[in-house]
Amino acid sequence: MLKIFKTIMICIVSFTIMGLSILYGFSSFFAPSNMDEALIPDAASQFYDISGNPIYTTLSEERRIPVTIDKIPKHTQLAFIAIEDNRFYEHGGIDYRGTLRALLSTLSGSEVQGGSTITQQLAKNAFLTQERTITRKIKEAFIAKELEHKYTKEEILSMYLNQIYFGQGAYGIEAASMYYFGKHVQDLDIAESATLAAIPKSPNYFNPFENPQESKKRQELVIDQMLKYGFINESQAETAKAEKLSLMTSHQKNDDPRSYFFDMISQKVIEELGADALYKGGLKIYTTMDSDMQKAAEESLAHMPNYYTDESGLTQPQVALVAIDPHTGYVKAMIGGRGQDKFNRATLAVRQPGSAFKPFVYLTAMQNGFTPASVIEDKEEEFSPGWKPQNSDLKWHGKVSLRTALTRSLNVPTIKLAREVGVDKIIANAEKMGITTLVDSGPYADTNLAMALGGLSKGVSPIEMASAYAVLANNGTYHKPVSLLKIVDRDGKVLYEAEPSSKKVIDEVAAYMTVNMMEDVLVSGTAGGMGIGRPAAGKTGTTDTFVDAWFVGFTPDLCTAVWVGDDSNKPMNYMYGSSTPLSIWHDFMIKALAATPKSSFVNPGVKIPSEPKIEQDDKKDKDKNNAKDSSNTEKSADAKKQSDSDKKTVSTTPVKRSMKERVQDIIGEPVVSNKPTPAK
Repeated sequence: MLKIFKTIMICIVSFTIMGLSILYGFSSFFAPSNMDEALIPDAASQFYDISGNPIYTTLSEERRIPVTIDKIPKHTQLAFIAIEDNRFYEHGGIDYRGTLRALLSTLSGSEVQGGSTITQQLAKNAFLTQERTITRKIKEAFIAKELEHKYTKEEILSMYLNQIYFGQGAYGIEAASMYYFGKHVQDLDIAESATLAAIPKSPNYFNPFENPQESKKRQELVIDQMLKYGFINESQAETAKAEKLSLMTSHQKNDDPRSYFFDMISQKVIEELGADALYKGGLKIYTTMDSDMQKAAEESLAHMPNYYTDESGLTQPQVALVAIDPHTGYVKAMIGGRGQDKFNRATLAVRQPGSAFKPFVYLTAMQNGFTPASVIEDKEEEFSPGWKPQNSDLKWHGKVSLRTALTRSLNVPTIKLAREVGVDKIIANAEKMGITTLVDSGPYADTNLAMALGGLSKGVSPIEMASAYAVLANNGTYHKPVSLLKIVDRDGKVLYEAEPSSKKVIDEVAAYMTVNMMEDVLVSGTAGGMGIGRPAAGKTGTTDTFVDAWFVGFTPDLCTAVWVGDDSNKPMNYMYGSSTPLSIWHDFMIKALAATPKSSFVNPGVKIPSEPKIEQDDKKDKDKNNAKDSSNTEKSADAKKQSDSDKKTVSTTPVKRSMKERVQDIIGEPVVSNKPTPAK
């Protein structure tokens, strides 16, 4: 409600400003004395780590190649007009009707265009800062009126297309065309033009190199807008949508693994202050990166196996690592891939978590009267028609404690527990702890028992898994991940400063009991023998057919999520979360915490009950079960052989999975007692 109220107030002020702007006599008062010259000299911006050491400098020279309007194809011009300002040729610099439409669209949640015209955007980009103040909005309106008074529409559009920022230091349509497609602007077709028109709204997010799925969605939106306003016909629209783009790849290689972090920070700076401020403003940008931890993260990648090189020239599988301080939410280290591309898997990849999702089930149980010593039975059960999940060892273990079920990653007890405590409560807990990708309703909702084993409609991202587990490490308090601390201009003025945000989302008693069980994962469970010489807890995760492998673990001072998987969703070579991801986590944590004093998880005053003495079924029943297990093992081996012969490449786009697809057997984790051999 507050957001809607603020939006309404801003629009009221904007309408007032636009009314005043009708007075042409005042427009020249606000306009720069010389519109053809830049008044402020360019300067590179510098990034600093958590200790104040300089770690990165932006490009000191922008890529800008001006072209005249006659060199820009008409369909390219119309692509920008369609998505940014469809009444460009009708208004006089300020579109009152468009501003009202933008307000109504924003309030209804279906915004396509903003309220600013192309002329207003030119005024802002060329002559003003990106500060969000009424004063700047007034100046923008008057300068827009002066631009319309002084220049023709073609000249304004030409200046706009030569000024606008397209990401990666590329300014102007010609530089963007060369950077993304390796061709001059006059050679762009409709599909390529729509792709470029999609970028300026958020140059990193809609960048086809960094986020191809979202880039494609917005490209199709641009094409739909062109069709809607009669700029192209249906046949042209269909052809453009179906076209497979040929992007430049020669400049995608990047040998610096920190680039994923720097790109993330750059996008945040652009959102707050604009691209010109970042690339020309001489800013000092203070981040949360711990350089020593980042180095440890990069060194831990020595455990990554090299299976093959895909058609894009990327080594598979890929990897993501995110390390977060549980007490602050500060992102201390980040790996978004092997450094061969721009796609940040740590923040943008949404993948299936497998058994790494189980702690949310057991946490919810701790909130609802269960303890680590509560007993539950592990035996075959059909939870829905055709769904009889098994454990990774293809055995049934009879009655077990919840501690045993979690540390050994048993599937059936976890499903039974989820059924008893309620799937809605589990989903609610995960969302309170920072998971934003869950589907709450509809035909693909995650409110089903398959969720208990990590069978989700979309999946989760590494950064959100690290943030959620950090809640457990921090006695139930959630901190939103923070990577950018402060931005200071060349005169020493603070332009942006992160605001600390923390919230108690989980009862500390339930959190501690869950952590206490998860500590055993590193002692006698699926990560057994991989302790790091100090109190630590975590959980392995492996999806069915070995498509995704995880280890998410933490100490009281650092929480780290590691994901390994193929970008094309191809099954890996029987890789469990207890192999490569665990080895990466183990080596990283030891090095990252070398200078940090050891500390224990804080007990809020709860007494952890001893493990119960459990009487199992008689020997006859056990023999019957074991005979059945032997048969299942043989069948499973045959099934695995068949699965190997049927492997197929799957799109990297997170897909909504039907309930039928998600109730297939989901693999647990084998219990290990020694450190696994690092992958070669």
